[in-house]
Amino acid sequence: MKDQAKVVHITTVHNPHDPRIYYKQCLSLAKAGFDTYFIAQEASPALKETDGVTHIKVKTYSNRFRRMLFGSWDAYRKAKRLKADIYVFHDPELMFVASLLKNKHNRVVYDVHEDYVTSMLQKEYLPKPIRLLFSKLYRFIEKIVTRKMDISLAEKYYQAFYPQGKTILNYPLLNDRFTDIDRTTKPLVDKLLYTGNVTEERGALIHAKIPKLLPGMTVQFVGKCDGALARRMQSIAGEEKEHLHFEGIDQFVLKERIEDYYIEENWLAGIALFPPTDHYMKKELTKFFEYMNAGLPIICSNFPTWKAFVDKYRCGIAVDPFDDDAIKEAITRLRQNPEYARELGENGRQAVLQELNWKREESKLILWYNELIQKIKEDK
Repeated sequence: MKDQAKVVHITTVHNPHDPRIYYKQCLSLAKAGFDTYFIAQEASPALKETDGVTHIKVKTYSNRFRRMLFGSWDAYRKAKRLKADIYVFHDPELMFVASLLKNKHNRVVYDVHEDYVTSMLQKEYLPKPIRLLFSKLYRFIEKIVTRKMDISLAEKYYQAFYPQGKTILNYPLLNDRFTDIDRTTKPLVDKLLYTGNVTEERGALIHAKIPKLLPGMTVQFVGKCDGALARRMQSIAGEEKEHLHFEGIDQFVLKERIEDYYIEENWLAGIALFPPTDHYMKKELTKFFEYMNAGLPIICSNFPTWKAFVDKYRCGIAVDPFDDDAIKEAITRLRQNPEYARELGENGRQAVLQELNWKREESKLILWYNELIQKIKEDK
């Protein structure tokens, strides 16, 4: 075996700047001495060659079925040539590609980002019986195809579905840009921040009514948002639509630009008022950790998992997302008690600095990959 183990991460779906894949796993592996490759679509802006990760581009397809067919084949050919020790795939549609790459001289890791079964059940453009059929068929096929693979899990609760999986949690990178933020020197502004993709399932229509509930309160969205949805949100806000601000209409927003927003304003809070769905109710949202890292209190839905989280770390307020009075009361409470808002934000920041950060998960990742390399040697 080569002295430097080779790892190849593969995605045809995720943006090349995906934080979990590139900024956390790929860069951590390269830093730890692994010969690291990343097969993904072309990146804009380009990924830095100095980061130690070799980016191998696959063609971008706007048509989903062409991507699944031709994009997967392209990724397979390029991955096969690399003869890696460890292949890591990040998209369910690459399961069969991954099975073709598996042999007795390597390990294949399925990195589970999402609860794909409940995600399929939310595809409202499909009739419900079809969604149920697809979700059951997917789980059946997945169990068969991945039985000889290693599995890493981005969420704790995924272990109920993958008891053999290794939890490599999607905690945030500690961000040096946030270290020097002092939220006590300037007054909090009447502005709420939402980061990440903007969709109905992620509370877009609930967030859109906040300016009507509290005239003068601005909601800033930073993340990809369909243009038609943005117009619906403005319609809901009515005369207060000027207090809905968007960056990312019909386009992906880079991680660095999202970080800019965290430090450009002394935000009142970060929000995540999602409607209840099986797909999100058990998740510890990545945006929670990002809000906490930046010292922002959280206002979120009162799902049991979410409420337990913000109560445990004393970092936010959980409310019924369908109770306008409760939403208004929570925002007003922070607005009228800035010291309380700062206290919640600082509690969250300390929790991330001390416990809920990628540094700990990085150590687990490197240790686990070294164990996988050792197993390859033992199996030879």
